[in-house]
Amino acid sequence: MPRTARPRRRTALAALSTCLVLGCASGEIPGEEPPPSPGATAPSGDGVVTWASSADRVGAAVDGRGYRLVVRTSVGGSGLRVRLSNAFGDQPVTFGNVHAGLQRRGAALVPGSNRRLTFGGARSVTVPAGGIVYSDPLPVRVPAASALVVSLFVPRAGGVLTGHWMAMQTSYTTDGDHTAEESAANWTQRTGSWFYLDAVTVRPRPAAGAVVALGDSITDGWHSTTDLDRRWPDHLARRLRASSTSAVKGVANEGMAGNRVLTDGPGQSALNRLSRDVLSLPGVRTVFLFQGVNDIKAEPGATAARIIAGYRRLTERAHAAGKCVVAATLAPYKGWGEWDPAGEAVRRRVNAFIRTGGTFDAVTDFDRVLRSPRDAERIRPAFDGGDHLHPNDKGMRAMADAVDLESLDCEAGPRGQG
Repeated sequence: MPRTARPRRRTALAALSTCLVLGCASGEIPGEEPPPSPGATAPSGDGVVTWASSADRVGAAVDGRGYRLVVRTSVGGSGLRVRLSNAFGDQPVTFGNVHAGLQRRGAALVPGSNRRLTFGGARSVTVPAGGIVYSDPLPVRVPAASALVVSLFVPRAGGVLTGHWMAMQTSYTTDGDHTAEESAANWTQRTGSWFYLDAVTVRPRPAAGAVVALGDSITDGWHSTTDLDRRWPDHLARRLRASSTSAVKGVANEGMAGNRVLTDGPGQSALNRLSRDVLSLPGVRTVFLFQGVNDIKAEPGATAARIIAGYRRLTERAHAAGKCVVAATLAPYKGWGEWDPAGEAVRRRVNAFIRTGGTFDAVTDFDRVLRSPRDAERIRPAFDGGDHLHPNDKGMRAMADAVDLESLDCEAGPRGQG
C-alpha cells in the first residue's frame, strides 16, 4: 500500500500553525506530565531498547511475591540491563533478587543461562514511590528474537502495583524467592500481565537504533494470538531484523489498551506518558504514532481539532528531543458498539490531516490497508479479529508489511529553526 513521505517541520512552525488553527489560549491541550523521575533515563551511551511495555496501575502490591516475566527481544547485543518501575506506586518497593535467563519451555529456563542482575553492585534495590531504576549491565550477549525471562523477588511492596495488564504473553508468579532456580517446579501460577519490568536494553553491534510504537489496544496486540508474538510491532521487528539496509533494529511496543492521546484513563494519555514511555528509552530514533480512535469513541468524543492539536504537541516534543515521528492513519471500526456517523466524520477529518497536514516526518496509511473494499467504514473481513475494531493475526501482519522501513531510519537530532 502506498506510504507518503512528509517533509519535516520545524518546532517553531508547528507551534505557529497550532496557534493559527486553534488559538494558543484555547485550552484544547490538557496539562502534560512533569519531568521524568530520577533513574528514568539510562546513562548516556547505554545502548538501545530491545523490549518495552507501557506502565500503569495493575492492582495492589503484595509482599513476598516472585515474578517470572517472559519477554521477546527485538535487537540483540551485550550489556543487558533491565528497567524496573514503581512509577505508579505510592510506597517504596524493594527488589530482593533479580535474575535474567533464556526460556526453555514455560517457566523453565535454558540450563546455565540464568544470571543475577545487580544495582550499583548490590543484589537488592529499593525504588521509591514514583521511581524507576536500571540494573547494572550484564556481561553476556543476548541474541535477537530471544525469549528472555526476568525473575524478580519482591520482599517488600504494598500500595499500588505498577505493571502492564494486557501482555498477550504468559508469565509466572510464585510465593517466596525462587529467582535463581532454572526449574519451573516452583513457578506454577500463570499470569497474563507483566509486573514492575517496563524496559530491557542492550548494546548492539554494529550500532543500531530503535523505533517506539505508541498506541492503544491494537498496538498492544488484542486479538492477536497469545504467546506467539503476532502483534503488528512483532511483525515489524521481524522485517527490521531481515533488512540488510535499515539501521533501526530495536522495537519497543508502548501500546496500552483503551489509551487516548489527550486524556487519562485507561492509563495516562499519550501526551502524559510520552517522556517515560518513549523519550527516556535509549537509542530511540523514531516514534511511530498510531492512536486516536479511543479519543473519538470517548463520551463525549474529542473533536478532530483537539486530536490534531494533540498530535502537533506530541510531535513538537518528539522533534525537540531529536526523534522523528511517523504517524499512521486511524483504521475503520464500524460495527463496534461505540461507532456512530459523527465519530466516523471525525476519523475521516483526522486521517485527512495525517495524510496531508505536513506535520509528520512520514505517514503509513493503515486505514487503506485495513478497510474493506466494499465498505470503507469497516475493517476488511479477512483482517477482522471478530469485534470489528481489532485486527487478527493476518491483519496485524498486513499492518507491519505496510510500514516503509526507510521512513523509520531517519537521522535523529534536534530540528533547527527554519
